[in-house]
This record gives sequence, structure tokens and C-alpha cells, in this order.
Amino acid sequence: MPDQITSPANPRIKAIAGLRRRRAREQERRTVVEGREELALALDSGVVPELLLLCPELMGADADQLVAVLQGQARERASEVVLASRGAFEKAAYREGPDGVLAVVPTLDRRCADVLPTLPEGALVLLCEGVEKPGNLGAMLRTADAAGVHAVLAADPVTDWGNPNTVRASKGTVFSVPVADDSTSTTLDALAARGIPVVAATPDTATTHTEVDYRGPVAIAVGTEKTGLTDEVLERAEHRVRIPMVGRANSLNVSTSAAIIVYEAVRQRGGGQ
Repeated sequence: MPDQITSPANPRIKAIAGLRRRRAREQERRTVVEGREELALALDSGVVPELLLLCPELMGADADQLVAVLQGQARERASEVVLASRGAFEKAAYREGPDGVLAVVPTLDRRCADVLPTLPEGALVLLCEGVEKPGNLGAMLRTADAAGVHAVLAADPVTDWGNPNTVRASKGTVFSVPVADDSTSTTLDALAARGIPVVAATPDTATTHTEVDYRGPVAIAVGTEKTGLTDEVLERAEHRVRIPMVGRANSLNVSTSAAIIVYEAVRQRGGGQ
């Protein structure tokens, strides 16, 4: 029978809630995955949770069956299972209206040197420089997963892969797409060493995003929500491209821009990986 926690003041509940803070995530090298869909994708991607926190009261009519399934999966991975009361679970949960499923998992800590050598020839890469909002980073991960992007690289990131909002916005695809973070210089050097040219998204060019050939190895680079890509990326890019716009707004959301250019690359490369 799994351990049960009923008090929101339980030290283990407080420790899980503490992982909302980036410093705590970095110090403990742990983060939280919330939600059935997100956890299912993480488990399918080989993630081994340290702890599964389950609240049958929040799971609905199929609670007993779901708990049994998750317990079985936990046993296969030697993960601990703890049941929690509604009050205790909601104290630990990050999102509003939780569905009763939460896991504590190791954080993703990879560098370009770990990821790039594993990619196939002709790799399609998404480079996100300085992205601040975890929701945007998560949305780009969903695009990358759907489009068959081989890796997503965060250069000088402001947010982190383990931010619960990044995990949530990605619907768990942060675990299914190879990811890495590094400084901008290290990222660009690693791409150059692998022979992967950069196509930089910027409004300050006459070349539209459909005029470039993406059929070989390529890294599509998008920048911060406010200022775009740094001069370092723009100067080292093989191409600079813009997305045509006819309205009054002078820019698109960074995750939207990334999706538009990524799917142009997918179209040119034959419709998917």
C-alpha cells in the first residue's frame, strides 16, 4: 500500500512546492511534471520519475484504474508512489485545477556537445536565443515535436527546460525532443563544427522565409520576444529571413514565427521527417 499524505504542511509536499523556484530546481536537479498527458509522454520517452504523487479524489470516475496503471508503471521504473489528499495535492501542484497526477523527475541538463553529435545527417534544428517566456519555449517544443525537428537548442536562455510552465506548455514534448542549452557563442561554434548553417529570423532583411533552401542540415534561429536575435547570431548566420506581414503589427509571437519557418522547412524537405 502506498504511503499517504493528508496534510498540506507535510515536509514532502512543501519540498515539491519549492520546485516552483528555479534556484531550487537547479540545486536539487529535479522538476515537476503535472497532468496525465504530460506524464504519459514523459514516461513513453523513457523518463524515470523519482516520485509519483497521486490524488484519487481529483482523478474522476476512473481513479482506481488509473492509480493501478500508474502504480504498475512506477514499479517497472522503481519509482516511489505516494497518495495525497486533495488539500495536500493542491498545495504541491503548480497549475490551477490539477487532475491528480504529478511526478518529480530529474531535470534536463544537456549541452550542445551532448546532443549535436547524436543527430542524423541533414538535421533540422531549432535555435531559440534568449527566450524569456516559458509558455513560448513550450509552444516551440510542441511545434518541434509535431514537425519532426531533430533538436531544440536554447542559447543564453532566460527560462529553463524544467520550468513547470515550460513542461506544461510543451504538453510533455520537452522529454520527447532532444534539447540542450549553452551560451550563444558555444551554440554557434557547435553548429559550425557540425556543418549546420544558421538561418536567422529578423524583420531587417529583404529575403522572405520561403526564398531559402532548407533541404540540407539547417538551424532555424529565433530570438527574444522584445529585441529578436543578437548581432552575434545575425552576423554568423548564412541567411537572414523575414516573414511577410501586411498588418500594422511589426512582429509575430516568437513561437508563431518559429512554427511558420519550421513548416516551410518541412514542406521543402518532403512533408515531414
